Amino acid sequence: MKNNFLKICLMMVTGLSALEISGQEYVSPTKAVEPGKAPKMKVKLLNTNGKSITYVIVFSKGDEVVSGLTDFAKQYKVTSAHYTAIGDAVSAKAGWYDYKRKEFKVIPIDTAEVTSFIGDIAMYNGKPVAHTHFSAATSDGIVHGGHLLELIIGPTLELIVTTEPGTLYKKLDPEFNAAFIDPAQK
Repeated sequence: MKNNFLKICLMMVTGLSALEISGQEYVSPTKAVEPGKAPKMKVKLLNTNGKSITYVIVFSKGDEVVSGLTDFAKQYKVTSAHYTAIGDAVSAKAGWYDYKRKEFKVIPIDTAEVTSFIGDIAMYNGKPVAHTHFSAATSDGIVHGGHLLELIIGPTLELIVTTEPGTLYKKLDPEFNAAFIDPAQK
């Protein structure tokens, strides 16, 4: 009871919510991605038939996927693409969008098999942005998932990405403090 009283007093003085005091982490939907965190990532060109180009990206132990995908898109000048992947992770962070806060609630995931991984790449503020949703099964068979915030690879993640000849652009939606693809934007 004394501990709850102290928490309530701290909340009143600081203006923080109970979740913030309890240590719940939140991140902005427009948080910048740190480059260079997938040093063992390998890329191979698979197909150049027609106007679309297909690559395989193989991530190795310790690589962080969001960083690697962003680095790939910059290096290969990708302005529009879609992708899928399978693999596993030693740790991950999924995001659940909190409409009141306009931020992602961070959901930590321990060692897991990546059971679904799908996303797209579009341009935002002159830079390519990867937007991924995924699910991952932990050792108890429970599947967790959401918006991909971070994924540290165990042995491997094998990603197939297809680039498109046109460019997609994202536009900031102030209602959600997030950038969404705007098909009309040029």
